[in-house]
Amino acid sequence: MAEPILEVSGLVKHYPLTQGILFKKQVGAVKAVDGVDFTLARGETLGIVGESGCGKSTVAKMLVNLERPTAGSIKYKGEDVTKLSGRALKAVRRNIQMVFQDPYTSLNPRMTVGDIIGEPYEIHPEVAPKGDRRRKVQELLDVVGLNPEYINRYPHQFSGGQRQRIGIARGLALRPEVIVADEPVSALDVSVQAQVINLMDRLQSEFDLSYVFIAHDLSIVRHISDRVGVMYLGRIVEIGTDTEIYDHPTHPYTQALLSAVPVPDPEAREHRERIILSGDVPSPTNIPSGCRFRTRCFKARDKCAQEVPLLVIPPQLPVGPPAHPSACHFAEEKHVVPAEDRPGRPPEAPPEQRPPQHGSGPG
Repeated sequence: MAEPILEVSGLVKHYPLTQGILFKKQVGAVKAVDGVDFTLARGETLGIVGESGCGKSTVAKMLVNLERPTAGSIKYKGEDVTKLSGRALKAVRRNIQMVFQDPYTSLNPRMTVGDIIGEPYEIHPEVAPKGDRRRKVQELLDVVGLNPEYINRYPHQFSGGQRQRIGIARGLALRPEVIVADEPVSALDVSVQAQVINLMDRLQSEFDLSYVFIAHDLSIVRHISDRVGVMYLGRIVEIGTDTEIYDHPTHPYTQALLSAVPVPDPEAREHRERIILSGDVPSPTNIPSGCRFRTRCFKARDKCAQEVPLLVIPPQLPVGPPAHPSACHFAEEKHVVPAEDRPGRPPEAPPEQRPPQHGSGPG
């Protein structure tokens, strides 16, 4: 097996809590990410899902070095980027780019589209000579489905979907190998979401990209991902191929998430098993002992409070294609989601068309 392009091991991010004004004393920590492990192969899309506050976005920021990890390693082609600085770090950053969640706040309203997409060339001038940058920016606009003549317009002249296309074009400017997409369609209408997802699908093949795709919409994640990791309270609790996760979930939290997916057919909705979790998500400043999901779990036993479950293939499951790592002492394939209830694909977008001349159309 080829070496993964990204390898994350024991990734931790704790934010200290302090008391005092003159003499500050640390009294605790917010454990936003508390030991995350995964790999990303070349050309693969790894989806990361979980409820708000589970640490997804913090992982994304650490992957692109917007946050420095408290512990752990992030290896890009075998080199630990957490130990790099200066020119070496700058070179790696060129190959790992990010698409942000909110297309309204991630673009500078005082800069034109040409300046926004071309700004990476100011930081990495070796990628594009100064006299060639305008042409490259126009090519990127065309690649993401926008009219190259929009180069002198400002973000407020575009719709939300068009702004996200601009953000994607900026991410492609340096020809990266990895793109970290932090909920890139959550702020968009459903029809526009489908257009942007189809665009990202096409760009992955065209530019040989690897994606870390973060989202909370299970349908979108299944549509675009080769593998899926489910996060809960700072850790990945289950990881596997999209088929393994959606058709054979073994962790109680994954089973509960899938059972909560809306089903349009009233008859199918009446006959499916719904898993209702009790209680609230514990505070990341006070993580439960043992399994961190045990306070809400319908399978919890004494062992769950005493031992931390490891993210491994459960020995009680039969060896075969559905077997995949799950951090649960009592993982089982009991709650299999019926085929008619499984998250499907988002609505197919019509063939991509250039938006109207004034940038007012959808997408």
